[in-house]
Amino acid sequence: MTPPHRYQLQPYKTSNSRYICPQCQQPHTFTRYIDTQTNLHLNDAVGRCTREHNCGYHYTPKQFFGNHPEAGVVNHYQPIDAARKYPDLGPSLIPNTEVNQSLRNYADNNLVTYLCRLFGDEAIHQLADLYHIGTSNHWPGASIFWQIDARGKARTGKIMLYHAHTGKRVKQPYNHIQWVHTKLYAGYYLQQCLFGEHLLNTHPNKPVAVVESEKTALIAALHLPQYIWLATGGLHNLNPAKCQVLKGRKVILYPDVNAFTQWQQKAHDLQLLLPGTIITVSNYLELNATELQRHEGWDFADYLTG
Repeated sequence: MTPPHRYQLQPYKTSNSRYICPQCQQPHTFTRYIDTQTNLHLNDAVGRCTREHNCGYHYTPKQFFGNHPEAGVVNHYQPIDAARKYPDLGPSLIPNTEVNQSLRNYADNNLVTYLCRLFGDEAIHQLADLYHIGTSNHWPGASIFWQIDARGKARTGKIMLYHAHTGKRVKQPYNHIQWVHTKLYAGYYLQQCLFGEHLLNTHPNKPVAVVESEKTALIAALHLPQYIWLATGGLHNLNPAKCQVLKGRKVILYPDVNAFTQWQQKAHDLQLLLPGTIITVSNYLELNATELQRHEGWDFADYLTG
């Protein structure tokens, strides 16, 4: 009889036994493999996404041990080695050649077209180069917001489609957002970073301003260049893990309308966990937004261009 495999997918108990998928980033969709002898997870990235058709991520123990020969190969029941520690996976990275190949064809980039009409070709092309804004053929006119970390490594690229005339996101008939890493291969271990993070080392003493939207960071950088403008790409990314790079800096957060209280709480939590960091939250939109602007969900870019 073939002995049972030591590593098996964790049985479902509650929603807490399902995790955020490393590839599609959807919560409660990821099942991790556990060591049946210790009942511990093999590695946070080793598991399968339940969204088989929309994601398809499945990183098996066999693949993990193949990528990490220093961990040995353990397929069946063996005596427990209490000293064994499986290697942590660093973030998967996208080759710089792929990033560089996208930094062109700006005439076919709807967002760049829109921004050029507002600020002029020269300023926007310099900005696109500074922030590594790419052009994607995933949808005609789509942009790529590359997430380049403080080491200059590409963690992923966020593909988004905007209207060339209004600069608004295309949300019909569906929300046009895709990720470059999902087009590469299953088993990509995504660890996002802040958009624009690579600029921090360029100006180590410059204060930092953080917004949610990548487009907002670009527009704000043109209006207020005294700051390094970064974007979280989502409120969930304003967390200690991704904000470690801000430790010791002067940071001001610019929340969207209707998000002021949430960002205040986030700032409070970050201040406790990042000693030496000075974090304030701008209340400009909170104090000055009209009821219509609140209804429309304005952000700082809407104020700067509106």
